[in-house]
Amino acid sequence: MNYQSIVNNIFDDNVAFNIKAADVFNYQYANNALFKQWNDYLKPNIAAKDILSSIRFLPISFFKTHQVTTTQFDAETVFESSGTTALTTSRHYVKDIAVYTRSFTQAFENFYGNINEWCIIGLLPSYLERQHSSLVAMVDNFIKTSGKKESGFYLNEFDTLYQVLQTLEQKKIKTLLIGVTFGLLDFAEKYSLALQNTIVMDTGGMKGRRKELTRQEVHAFLIERLGVPAVHSEYGMTELLSQAYAKTDGRFYCPPWMKVLVRDEEDPLVVKNAGRGVLNIIDLANINSCSFIATDDAGIVYEDGSFEVIGRVDNSDMRGCSLLVV
Repeated sequence: MNYQSIVNNIFDDNVAFNIKAADVFNYQYANNALFKQWNDYLKPNIAAKDILSSIRFLPISFFKTHQVTTTQFDAETVFESSGTTALTTSRHYVKDIAVYTRSFTQAFENFYGNINEWCIIGLLPSYLERQHSSLVAMVDNFIKTSGKKESGFYLNEFDTLYQVLQTLEQKKIKTLLIGVTFGLLDFAEKYSLALQNTIVMDTGGMKGRRKELTRQEVHAFLIERLGVPAVHSEYGMTELLSQAYAKTDGRFYCPPWMKVLVRDEEDPLVVKNAGRGVLNIIDLANINSCSFIATDDAGIVYEDGSFEVIGRVDNSDMRGCSLLVV
């Protein structure tokens, strides 16, 4: 199967996930020397009941130390994690930006409907201050696709943002206010609103700007100050090309080409479909990088495939997009 056929299958809901995952695994095993070396070193679990349990997931830290690519190519863009100045950042070499665009567009529309029906407001100050942010690239595309004149990034323009949100409410325009945690908190501390036509979406990210709060504390404050029934959340990272969304209570659901498994913290080669442990992510949209990533996020995966993030494993680096939740 050639590359384009694999890409088309990834986003085809009529093709079973395990079949797509097997195709991607075989493609990456044959064309990603680092992934092949890792799997050969640890030896796939041939006794596993399915291919997803047999795969050896690549540690996410490798994106800080290696160029993780499937086939050799000149990258159209390189996404970098925010991290901190004291740590090496992750770098994600993107061969085909169209695959990323297709992934985040279809994922968002699976959960929220057509983007052009929304006014998109981005409150991402720390991300706008640096280049090569995958989150900014996604939101920028949403803003342009929405076609609404009020759509845009609002860096530290809280007074303007307040007026725009009031105008959108008066016009009853569906609005998405998507922001980094500390940006949303800063805005909500200054202004109180009663938003009835606006979804507030938290992307995580305190970056040492404020006292660390639990997710529950953050969302309770935003609900009280902005008048929304719930705060939505987005789960994504530099090393992925797909996002999961939580509409309430921090319980995330994946698009059809993404799946979260859980590994045992004591024995990382033990991977299960559900339970408590450390999260392994299959992101088939990562066809040109690595689709099988062992993260540093501790969490719970439920029988229906949804998941929660409950913290980070010990000794893992602080990430720019991390939010303490317990």
